[in-house]
Amino acid sequence: MRAVAHVKALRELSTRQLADGEIAVVAGYLAAGDGGGSTVRWDAASTAGHNGGTVLAPAKPGARGRWHQLHDGVVDFRSFGHFDADSPADDALDALVNDPSVHRVEAHTDLLFTRRHTFARSGIELDFGGKRVLTTGIERNTADNPFGAVLYFRGEVTDTVVTATLSAPMPDLADIFEVPDSGAFEVGQWWAVEIDGVKGGGRWEREVQRLVQITQRVDATRIRVNYKIGWELAAGRTFRWTRVKPVERSHVRNMVFEGVAGGDQYTGSHPVAYEYAVSCDVSGIDATGSFWPVVMRRWCTYFRTYQCQLRNPASVTWGGAGYLTQQIYCLYGHVEDCHVSNARHLNDWTASAYCYVTNCHGDGDDQGPFVTHGQFEHDLVYTGNSGLMTFANSGAAWGSAAKRITVRQHVCSWFVARVKVTDLTLEDVRVIGNAQSGSGMLWVNADGVQVRGCTASGPLVITQASALSKRANVIADSTFHHGKDSVVTQTNVRAAVHLERVTLTGLDGAAFKGTGDLVLDRCRFTGASDKAAPSTLAHPSTEIGGGRFQDTGFVLNGGGDQEIRLSDGARFGGTNSAGAYLGRTGGDRTVSWRLDGFQGEAGASGTAHLKITEGTNRYRAAHSTFTGGRLELAADAFKGSGHLLHSGCVEDGTTRTAMPPEGDRVRHETGNLLLG
Repeated sequence: MRAVAHVKALRELSTRQLADGEIAVVAGYLAAGDGGGSTVRWDAASTAGHNGGTVLAPAKPGARGRWHQLHDGVVDFRSFGHFDADSPADDALDALVNDPSVHRVEAHTDLLFTRRHTFARSGIELDFGGKRVLTTGIERNTADNPFGAVLYFRGEVTDTVVTATLSAPMPDLADIFEVPDSGAFEVGQWWAVEIDGVKGGGRWEREVQRLVQITQRVDATRIRVNYKIGWELAAGRTFRWTRVKPVERSHVRNMVFEGVAGGDQYTGSHPVAYEYAVSCDVSGIDATGSFWPVVMRRWCTYFRTYQCQLRNPASVTWGGAGYLTQQIYCLYGHVEDCHVSNARHLNDWTASAYCYVTNCHGDGDDQGPFVTHGQFEHDLVYTGNSGLMTFANSGAAWGSAAKRITVRQHVCSWFVARVKVTDLTLEDVRVIGNAQSGSGMLWVNADGVQVRGCTASGPLVITQASALSKRANVIADSTFHHGKDSVVTQTNVRAAVHLERVTLTGLDGAAFKGTGDLVLDRCRFTGASDKAAPSTLAHPSTEIGGGRFQDTGFVLNGGGDQEIRLSDGARFGGTNSAGAYLGRTGGDRTVSWRLDGFQGEAGASGTAHLKITEGTNRYRAAHSTFTGGRLELAADAFKGSGHLLHSGCVEDGTTRTAMPPEGDRVRHETGNLLLG
């Protein structure tokens, strides 16, 4: 075995003295012991291109034969002579990734890359050892290209395309797809499947866009894949299947990435992108100043992005720029233990499904660390994260839709899921407002929303943009603070809304404007002061079971007939600016009042428990207690088809300032206990 001090000495050896197959030990690349040493073998017949590392040609021009590095598949950039970021390492990177005998590439020093590399390589791991990767002077990117990364892994998209039209509806959560001939598909193959656009919908509005694997030929015209769809699809919809040979198990790890200072979409830089990739993980990237997402993915399935960071990206206003990671048309991804500072988004799921985000946090989060695009994302779970969160808000062109999203143990400055977000579940979400306008709110879509154990320093806002769910809309065991004239349920809320053991504070003229039923079960509502305006109720039916209502009340102001039912000891106390706990507006309609266990404790003698002076009213009160204050039930309000039954009640020091005379439709003089 021959021994030389460094690569220069090896290349200067006379080839006439070398035996074919001879082994040499190189003690270093530039000098013995510098870490760039290797063991090499002389191949006298080789004409492989000299790459400065794994293939070394003699220094003499035109000399035949090559030294080939002997390795076990793990190669270090130092064996190519890279010990710092003073010279580009692009050629070494290409040589290593494109060498099928290499399965792991290691960096032990800082590196400089000035080109944007595209690889179709599977089964390789690039570990940069926590060293810096610089991109000073990198070549220009093309326009609007988030895949122009330093490392871009892309699978092969073949010319094999199959079109299939549904002859029958396809239900939600189906994994069997109708095709013309299942013989065109083989178990284990990967296909990019995409449905045609929604008729009359937005430009990019498609419910299915995924990279899936064939798992079974069910019969001659049906196949099963490794994905359950998230939306019901009508007969006549058309799928386009494209055969793909994805990149598989190519991982990038442990890089301190420094983007181009002040870079834009052309001059900026970012480290990693994947397209048509399977089981490709990214971990340990600490990025500063990148332009496009640090980790960009499209058409990817089965992956993890973890222990990555982004600080102060080059832009947070250019569309698609300033992200830690964005995933488009992705399946079964997990983003965990990541952090961003002053970024646009930490994580964006676009048209993705069955993905998780865990223990990820953002500061300087005004741009919103956690988002979905609204392109039919479904079955996403967020646990133990912090940072502003907004779902499906990118616009109607993509559908503004998402389904079955669960958020647990989250802290943020605002939470918005105002568009077509179906079956949203929130548990232990804390919204703590800051100086930015609109912060502190929790805004949800009344389409199967379930909120439990949540708090917000601002208001609860309920709207309705879709009606797909079979779940009840339930807000439970939660606390919110409302400012003056806040709207709790907006006019587009057609579904029933249940508030269970919910606390609303700071009420002053709050409005419940929905057109569906409203249920308030064991709630606690508190006015901003004893001079605050009562809340208005437009819901056609409101049921109040128990609870406490202090320095507030309700005025029924719907556009049609209304009904309100109070039971189980619903307690009203203090007073408000209207001087009445329960009242109404609008004379040309009928309001039904059902009091069974109402308890009023007037805080001022002039406060009315009920003030009913107009319209047609159907009133029944039983087992209720009125303490202090007054009852104002004007005679004109119970004429015609109206009626009044007031029986089995206790009136303790309560003044009847108005009461209709008894008759066939009015009873109130007997059966009550009048005290004081």
